[in-house]
Amino acid sequence: QVHMVESGGGSVQAGGSLRLSCSVSGDIYERIYVGWFRQAPDEEREGVAAIYTPGGATYYNDSVKGRFTISRDPVKARLTVSQDDAKDTLYLLMDDLKPEDTAMYFCAAGRLMTPVQPLVPGRYQTWGQGTQVTVST
Repeated sequence: QVHMVESGGGSVQAGGSLRLSCSVSGDIYERIYVGWFRQAPDEEREGVAAIYTPGGATYYNDSVKGRFTISRDPVKARLTVSQDDAKDTLYLLMDDLKPEDTAMYFCAAGRLMTPVQPLVPGRYQTWGQGTQVTVST
């Protein structure tokens, strides 16, 4: 089981920046891929950015390349604690925000996937509750 809690959303003017955070914990085999997704009203959920945690490879939606950066800050568990308790924080730094970036943003975790589709929402099993990002003109 994986637990995910997002924070950092808010309102910003176009051209501004926000950083989203997602606290991640739980079974490491359930979070081989971690990523950010967003959903605007009356739109389908779409992948924004993702990381393959063992190797660090990153993936971005073309619409955010060069503006958004995904990263993580893993904290190693103490030797007396199982690997399942290892905590991680997933970040999404969003620069040069545009009104079309307005959406509810979710972090998500997924198992090893074949084929590799890290920006497809259906490939993820665990989701956070979401945090709203609103960009005004």
